[in-house]
Amino acid sequence: MDERSSREPAVRGTYLFALTEGGGTVPPEIGVARRLIERGHRVIVLAEDASADDVRAAGAELVGWKKAPNRRGRSRDDDPLHDWELRDPISLARGMAEHMLVGPAPGQADDVASLIARELPDLVVTSFPAWGAMVAAEASGTPFDVLMPNVYPLPAPGLPQLGTGMRPARGPLGRARDRAATAVSTRLLDRFTLERLTAVRRDHGLAPLSHSWDQVRRARRQLVLTSRAFDFQATLPPGVRYCGPILDEPAWAGADGWTAPPGHDPLVLVAMSSTFQDQVACLQRVVDALGRMPVRGVVTTGPALDTRELHAPANVSVVPAAPHREVMREAALVVTHGGHGTVMKALAADLPLLLLPHGRDQADNAVRVTSRGAGLTLRRGAPSRRIAAAVRRLLDDPSYARGAARLGALVRRDASGDGLVTELEQTLAQASPGGAGTDR
Repeated sequence: MDERSSREPAVRGTYLFALTEGGGTVPPEIGVARRLIERGHRVIVLAEDASADDVRAAGAELVGWKKAPNRRGRSRDDDPLHDWELRDPISLARGMAEHMLVGPAPGQADDVASLIARELPDLVVTSFPAWGAMVAAEASGTPFDVLMPNVYPLPAPGLPQLGTGMRPARGPLGRARDRAATAVSTRLLDRFTLERLTAVRRDHGLAPLSHSWDQVRRARRQLVLTSRAFDFQATLPPGVRYCGPILDEPAWAGADGWTAPPGHDPLVLVAMSSTFQDQVACLQRVVDALGRMPVRGVVTTGPALDTRELHAPANVSVVPAAPHREVMREAALVVTHGGHGTVMKALAADLPLLLLPHGRDQADNAVRVTSRGAGLTLRRGAPSRRIAAAVRRLLDDPSYARGAARLGALVRRDASGDGLVTELEQTLAQASPGGAGTDR
């Protein structure tokens, strides 16, 4: 952290974070809390048990969700959504509504309302899916900010529909495509969420909204934790701020160090999701591909998988965890599902990527990589021979490393965290129910 971001603030505040378990979204969100703590602020974090170690490692005050759902871990059995089994937009929208957005919202609203009344925070900071927490903050008159540790997820002119992996539209037909996709996705989301969101808002004395996305737009700030240079350009609301990526490692990633496997062949890091996304078969095909190549493969399975589920040849190491920042100093290439955190770290290390998107926002991250010449994309079911060919192409063609380095320089520039801390501290100079601007 540089000198500016380590200076003590003019006043100290109390921040209440309301975080939901999102796998790769957890380290950057808790990284935001850690930066505030290092500045001398008090930070209370409402979190699920799966994130408890990360919260404690950051030095925040941990409070567990009581009425809202509380996931204990990140295995297949801990995920109520099972989005890897949902094959069509309707079932996915219904599942997200039930398990991520409005299903947990009544409990979230009650838990956050109780903490606001007790702790009088100056600002509430929420995960993007924590709609109930947003309702409670709005109802109490406490300003709230929403963390978005990915590309900008709401519909906006200039952005392709999230989840499609499309490039930006060109010309009138392309813009018509985006308008139509936005209208369809908004209607589909509202179909499964708007009535239930309205009920939660009514229970807390708030008026209904026209569309469910408007709940997120009620925030003081929408804080996008990625590089503006990585995302596609769009016309965004005035409350949106690009604050740069947070590159913190999760608590389970093995902070005690890491030793590279012996040899001089190129090192290829394979890192899929830290949550279960039915990725074992894909990982095995990657391992098989690397096994027939003159490379040193390092596969980190994360907390969602058992290393014994993969069968690796002698030149591929399969480990539960390793600090990716250290591994990437030795690596020549990263193979990943395309989660935002892994993509940002790889680019920050000037490493090209082979992406095999599994769902969620991964195809959107992949197209932002490939459109800048920083990597290649294959479907998740690609056979080992195609994976091996793509790895060889990325290693042999230096243009991909140059593309990654160009984008990586911008990612590193935006990753300081200064703008983020400044945005969060602005509310302390304003009056709020918590007595903003007072020293606590």
